[in-house]
Amino acid sequence: MQSPKFKILITGGAGFIGSNLSEYFLDKGHEVICLDNFATGHRYNIEHLLNNINYTLIEGDIRDFSDCQKAVKGVDYVLHQAALGSVPRSIIDPITTNDVNVSGFLNVLSAAKQANVKRFIFAASSSTYGDSESLPKIEEIIGKPLSPYAITKYVNELYADIFSKTYGIETIGLRYFNVFGRKQDPEGAYAAVIPKFVMQFMKHESPIINGDGNYSRDFTYIDNVIQMNELAMLTQDSRAINTVFNTAFGDRTTLNDLIKKLQFELSQFDPKIAEVEIVYGPNRVGDIPHSLASIDKAKKFLGYDPKFSMQEGLKESVKWYWENLK
Repeated sequence: MQSPKFKILITGGAGFIGSNLSEYFLDKGHEVICLDNFATGHRYNIEHLLNNINYTLIEGDIRDFSDCQKAVKGVDYVLHQAALGSVPRSIIDPITTNDVNVSGFLNVLSAAKQANVKRFIFAASSSTYGDSESLPKIEEIIGKPLSPYAITKYVNELYADIFSKTYGIETIGLRYFNVFGRKQDPEGAYAAVIPKFVMQFMKHESPIINGDGNYSRDFTYIDNVIQMNELAMLTQDSRAINTVFNTAFGDRTTLNDLIKKLQFELSQFDPKIAEVEIVYGPNRVGDIPHSLASIDKAKKFLGYDPKFSMQEGLKESVKWYWENLK
């Protein structure tokens, strides 16, 4: 049996994005370490990986520095996905959000520096653009954050930059734009909009859109995000190091369009879904009205070439939800 190519630590490896990354890199012949405390991740996302000789689960918390030290031992690359997501959650509980997203981030980054990892790639966020009204969003132009969550993700970028300049550790931040796809959790108060709408439609319940449905997002399918993580990990272009990249498809969809497309795709499985009524509610505090990424920088320096449009990703996702959660 061939020895693994690289040893990769994926924090938050039992979560939606982390578990997809784990599967992908294991399939590529790498060794994967997963660090997760199952606060938002799920054991069932990684159950099928536990018998893989190249897979190690460390049940631990990024807020515990010793857990981070244990996880980075002998690691080549860190893909830091662990975080408490959700703007509304951060508004309700800014202290825990800061604790996990800032102190936890600093723990993993410090442990990675100590262990001399080759590169530290981390999940940044489009929320960093804040109140900037310019579209498309270009990495170098940001506004003021609109939520505690957005502040924490921007602080991550600042810490990564300082660590890169001060200690020489290579860092790359990936500003995720509304990632969706297989394994995204539809349950809970802070579920992302696509899986939440899917589950409501499948139960013939009316989905509630916040606002008039004209807010728009750059919905980004999981496989495009996996591609970006791999490119960030393997790039040899020095101009790509110690910077951030938008991780998106580069197109935007209003919530009204999204819900129509979802309803159409799901009604192929269950015609009754076509009759479910859509309900409108108030806007959410801290929401950015419009989000659209420029992906020119990622194309130029990383050779990024997203394969899945929102429509193609939606078709794949709906099929997965129908087969796995019905």
